[in-house]
Amino acid sequence: MADYIRARSDEHKEERLTQIKEATAELFASCPYSEITLTTIAEKLGWSRANLYKYVTTKEEIFLEISAEKMSAYYGSLLSAFPQGNNFSIDVIAEVWAGILNANQDYMRYVSYLNPVIETNVTVERLAVFKKKYYDFANDFCKCLSRMIGISQDAAYKIQLDVLFYASSNAVCCYKNPLVQEALRQINITPLPMDFYKDMKDFLKMRLEWKE
Repeated sequence: MADYIRARSDEHKEERLTQIKEATAELFASCPYSEITLTTIAEKLGWSRANLYKYVTTKEEIFLEISAEKMSAYYGSLLSAFPQGNNFSIDVIAEVWAGILNANQDYMRYVSYLNPVIETNVTVERLAVFKKKYYDFANDFCKCLSRMIGISQDAAYKIQLDVLFYASSNAVCCYKNPLVQEALRQINITPLPMDFYKDMKDFLKMRLEWKE
């Protein structure tokens, strides 16, 4: 990457922040969360850590910003896929929703770290902005879901939360960890094959039919 040049305007600052998020996302695509630090992010950018500190103070700040962008894409897709007044069956809802989850598996990986890690090391001001965005999106989708399957918005919220947690758990399944894979090989254990889309579709159909 090109040598670091200090941002001289708000526009340039946004460019630097975009570079930081892109570098961090690239690292997260190939490295465990625990191995990513401000030092490794700075190295990926070709910056010094001191230069990185001009824009962020913790790696969780960066992950929170990336999570917000991926969250917008996920809920935006859901709201576009289920227009007001549709009469989709539960089977169709499950199929479409599973497809959106499958296309947003990367976001689900971020979700798995949000509550226990990312949200614990950012300022309350940053967290408030993020949480407002989440609840705005979630409430809009839950209004839509409640109309589609004839339940209260509270019940719809519980469903979408159950789906989010189940999907995020599947997206970071321990069987995908090379260390776990090697350990299983050593004890001659072959885990059942995983199909994220099918697993989510089956779970969605069951959860939507339950409606509680």
